[in-house]
Amino acid sequence: MLPFTGYTAGVCTTLAFLPQVIKTWKCRSAHDLSWGLLFLLLVGVFLWMIYGLINHDIPVTCANGITGLFIVSIVGMKWWFDHKCRI
Repeated sequence: MLPFTGYTAGVCTTLAFLPQVIKTWKCRSAHDLSWGLLFLLLVGVFLWMIYGLINHDIPVTCANGITGLFIVSIVGMKWWFDHKCRI
């Protein structure tokens, strides 16, 4: 039962970022998201992924790895769209 709980939690928390990725892409703006939030969240997710790797915890590692990719994509879009608006 415990591995199922871990995978379910990982899927839920990871998919929670998908609507933000889609909204950011569609709106071509991440102006409302602060750099501080994105930076701290990315560091936290990266550290959780390292924790999962060290403890051989597949749900924690996978969920945080995918969440990290979502956050990196939002960071990239934020930089691109913010930079593009200044030109």
